[in-house]
Amino acid sequence: MNLQVYDSYDHCVFSDDGHWLHPLFALLDTLSERPVDVSEWRLCDKVIGRGAAVLIVKAGIRTAYGGLVSRRALPILEAHGVAVSWDELVDRIACMTEEAITPEMDLEKAAAWLYTRRREILSK
Repeated sequence: MNLQVYDSYDHCVFSDDGHWLHPLFALLDTLSERPVDVSEWRLCDKVIGRGAAVLIVKAGIRTAYGGLVSRRALPILEAHGVAVSWDELVDRIACMTEEAITPEMDLEKAAAWLYTRRREILSK
């Protein structure tokens, strides 16, 4: 499954097949160009780890589903009122992002790190 976002009428309003967190960045880019209330939208993704949790919160999404969800993502989502469900809950995801975003980082610092990492990846 790729990233899919559904509106309150269950219409798919956004979809992206990219890798890593690029689909979530694309969603944020789209929302910055066309602001809309997404609080009733539902996001579905293959994997939700700490990085995805940060970007989901930044997007304003309040309901998320992941095929695989990291326990490390739950505190971020829960602290910001995002209801999350999953098929499989794991202790952690084997990903640099999962390790780089620490519990001590606030949302803004974690988001800044993610945007810096995105720029580094895109410049290669």
